Amino acid sequence: MKKRVLALMLAAAMVFGLCACGGNDADNNADAGNDTKVENKLAIQGTEDGVLTVGMECQYAPYNWTQLTEDNGAVPIANNPGSYANGYDVMIAKKICEEYGWELEIMALEWGGLTPALNAGTIDVAIAGQSMTAERMAEVDMAGPYYYAQIVCMTTKNSPNANAKSIHELTGNCTAQTGTIWYNSCLPQIEGASIQAAAETAPNMTMQLESGTVDFVCTDLPTATAAVAKNPDLVVLDFSGTEGDFQFADEAERAENVNIGVSVIKGNEELQKAMNDVLSAMGVDTFNKMMDEAIKVQPEI
Repeated sequence: MKKRVLALMLAAAMVFGLCACGGNDADNNADAGNDTKVENKLAIQGTEDGVLTVGMECQYAPYNWTQLTEDNGAVPIANNPGSYANGYDVMIAKKICEEYGWELEIMALEWGGLTPALNAGTIDVAIAGQSMTAERMAEVDMAGPYYYAQIVCMTTKNSPNANAKSIHELTGNCTAQTGTIWYNSCLPQIEGASIQAAAETAPNMTMQLESGTVDFVCTDLPTATAAVAKNPDLVVLDFSGTEGDFQFADEAERAENVNIGVSVIKGNEELQKAMNDVLSAMGVDTFNKMMDEAIKVQPEI
């Protein structure tokens, strides 16, 4: 980000001054070649300082969460001193930074603040479990997918909904996280649902289910799997591949609602391509293994 550009310029000036003081032509040419290589590597808009600033909620397990230690490769949260971010999104961000030699900086932001922060230049990208919807891509460019999610519901084991074989058999109060396709597009398809106010965060959504405030919730499979791993009284309802599943106009519309991508500011094609080059080389199997690892190491939250 721009906050480090001045320091980089000063460092470059010092290196230039030292090279001008002495050394033979071969050494100077070698140094010039190295400088050019570094410059080209970091000359992507937004990462001129060698830092990729990534925005995420840091409370959307297993995609991202906050913990108090650096265990399991967690990264410090820049705007929350003493706290660390970890999860699938952090793992993906680290892979990208390793490829380009960038330093990773994590910013914790509310879900609704991710796109405004991106457009304001506060962050370079949002890696935050965001679906690649047409609505979102009208505001930002997206790279990926970096995960292929499934839409599921979640309820408690002792609920009548636990035996549901279709979304049409679900009844009672329900919710999903705010600003998601689960809340905006999926819940309205359930005729027997009484849709409550959207949950501000995924943990809040799960808490409402555990407390009995709602009878079931709608989310994606990784989020539900992570919740069940921490609370065996919860159960996942997966209707995918059946007539009782959530419906979309076509497979293209379904894909945009379940494919998870990286948000980049509109017009920054270089950074978007840099993200895509790394993600396209990873593949579905790698994504799934990383997600399994994220679920395994998530803390008790």
